[in-house]
Amino acid sequence: MTVNLLDFDLEGLAAFCEGLGEKRFRAVQLFRWIHQRGASDFSQMTDLARSLREKLPGVARVEGLRVLSRQDSADGTIKWLFDVGDGNAVETVFIPEDDRGTLCVSSQAGCAVGCRFCSTGHQGFSRNLTTGEILAQLWHAEFFLRVFLNRPGERVITNVVMMGMGEPLQNYHALVPALKTMLDDHAYGLSRRRVTVSTSGVVPMIDRLAQDCPVALAVSLHAPFDPLRDDLVPLNRKYPIAELLDACLRYLPAAPRDFITFEYCMLDGVNDQPEHAQALLKLLRGHAGRGVPAKLNLIPFNPFPDSGLRCSPRAAVQRFGQALNEGGIVTTIRKTRGDDIDAACGQLAGDVLDRTDAARRMARRRESVQPIRLMTKEKERQA
Repeated sequence: MTVNLLDFDLEGLAAFCEGLGEKRFRAVQLFRWIHQRGASDFSQMTDLARSLREKLPGVARVEGLRVLSRQDSADGTIKWLFDVGDGNAVETVFIPEDDRGTLCVSSQAGCAVGCRFCSTGHQGFSRNLTTGEILAQLWHAEFFLRVFLNRPGERVITNVVMMGMGEPLQNYHALVPALKTMLDDHAYGLSRRRVTVSTSGVVPMIDRLAQDCPVALAVSLHAPFDPLRDDLVPLNRKYPIAELLDACLRYLPAAPRDFITFEYCMLDGVNDQPEHAQALLKLLRGHAGRGVPAKLNLIPFNPFPDSGLRCSPRAAVQRFGQALNEGGIVTTIRKTRGDDIDAACGQLAGDVLDRTDAARRMARRRESVQPIRLMTKEKERQA
């Protein structure tokens, strides 16, 4: 069996080369060929010793993911569906802007968190992706886009957000080597400020990420009270809001930015009222007696079947954002991109061979829990 060299960061590739009796600089050469030039044919890697070029095909390969489909949005957004085997497929989205190109990358086939507003969670969970499968999304997209956009030799993807299918911090072992490769100057050379990990709040792994590979952090908050967040983000029952915000404060000294981005999906009649905005201000400005330096990103909900939720009216989203900005927290409203190809936030679904019986669990939640509505005064008091 040959190993896929996309599974290695530079340190891992150096160890592999040493196992073949090669010097470390050979790993650097290989790394550059793979990630800076998009090469997969060892015979093309002309600055490698001929003996190594002849040795590599018997022990290694550079293998991307098979593209099942590609969809192009009217706004320039591109979505790929990648085959990851055993009936599973994951989605990856490229979002072009005037000043940057952002790739939204998946970390799992499905997701076990089960957030009410996310179509991936309604599909259930099959497995974690490998480091190579995470990086293969970037590897394919970067070198496809250089040709597609007629930009040979020019970096197209300037930002990576781990906001695709899955909870990245529940696949920590594979995530960190992928992040290190994205940041490595011998590979993609991305700034730590331009690589973002989005999490629903896996507190222990936030602490580990601060030590191992601190990049920009985005936290899926979506509610200012524990009872409401328990309904929307079930992981909150294990790591409630206060513990999550404590972890954010611990992360900041290592972070490449001096604030944490909080994502807030706007749900009609659920979390979008003036009292929610005021509670959010109180929470973020007053936590631990000093507050959490924060930027709020309001996300219009993208409806999908069986969610039982509706998007907040545009006027309600704007009022909510205005209240937060006036209260001293920088707040933006995310522009919806790629919704004509189901590539917008919360819409990524792919194909998942569910191993968690998500459909039955979600149906049971809908039957046993009253429809989510505005928190009662009693719940607010308890929170």
